[in-house]
Amino acid sequence: MMEETKWVNGKPYQILKLLGKGKGGYSYLAQAEGGLVVVKQIHHEPCDYYQFGDKMAAELHDYQKLQKIGISMPRLLDADRQAECLVKEYIRGDTVYQLVLQDRLPPACLEQVQAMCRLLYQANTNIDYFPTNFILQDGVLYYVDYECNNYMPEWNFENWGIQYWSKTPAFLQYAAEHP
Repeated sequence: MMEETKWVNGKPYQILKLLGKGKGGYSYLAQAEGGLVVVKQIHHEPCDYYQFGDKMAAELHDYQKLQKIGISMPRLLDADRQAECLVKEYIRGDTVYQLVLQDRLPPACLEQVQAMCRLLYQANTNIDYFPTNFILQDGVLYYVDYECNNYMPEWNFENWGIQYWSKTPAFLQYAAEHP
């Protein structure tokens, strides 16, 4: 059962709904004193294809790195190392995954992710290009996860991510397995 209130550094956040679960945590839409935010609770569930160290340290490090590279992403508003929680700016809108599923992905999304790639590759960095990690708000594409890794060609956008940015067999298989 979901908590009604999540406390982060002594501040209450009223949990409204689960937004999603990733390799590193659960993201919730929450009401704060100043409006809507995302509260990400780090989890320690096993992941068959990914090894973790200190997830909280990795999130904070990756946020700083992507910010320096110039990637559009939600601002980090607070971090509670003890509770293993992050509070992020809430980016409104549909994910790229939802847009692809509904045949509504504007060409600007591909243009913007390719512009991100130019910055990332120059910095020897990959992000998680899965389309649930991107939201289009007011014409700007945001990477809403903070995960990044050293660049490896097999995990770049052109070799891995692109297969999920249109209704390819890989995308349709994922959609069938995750209704």
